[in-house]
Amino acid sequence: MKNLSLSVLPERLAICRLSPDEPIPKSLAHAQFWSATRTEEELSIVVPEETVPAYWKAERGWRCLKVLGLLDFDLTGILASVAVPLDKEGLSIFVISTHNTDYILVRDGDLEKAKQVLVASGHVVR
Repeated sequence: MKNLSLSVLPERLAICRLSPDEPIPKSLAHAQFWSATRTEEELSIVVPEETVPAYWKAERGWRCLKVLGLLDFDLTGILASVAVPLDKEGLSIFVISTHNTDYILVRDGDLEKAKQVLVASGHVVR
């Protein structure tokens, strides 16, 4: 796996758990970054922290590292090249994958350490 280039998204994010029958809030249409996954057990939403209503179950204080460039579906080891070094340092992650790329969330307090670890592993973090 080649070394990756990553950028840090500017906003703090929250990882939220809603009931599985909850509608996706229309207010998210205006957010720069958000993600939603619905299963039988839950509706999991990642949103900018300031958009989280007080009554949602939410883990606040996450920052997002975006893997830059389009990732071909035949590529392997992309997440491992990021997750393994972070795991070795005891840094928790939450991952979102889209059609184009991957997003790795780390706790805000771990962001600087995560950047150092990834650079030491050969990645570029902007």
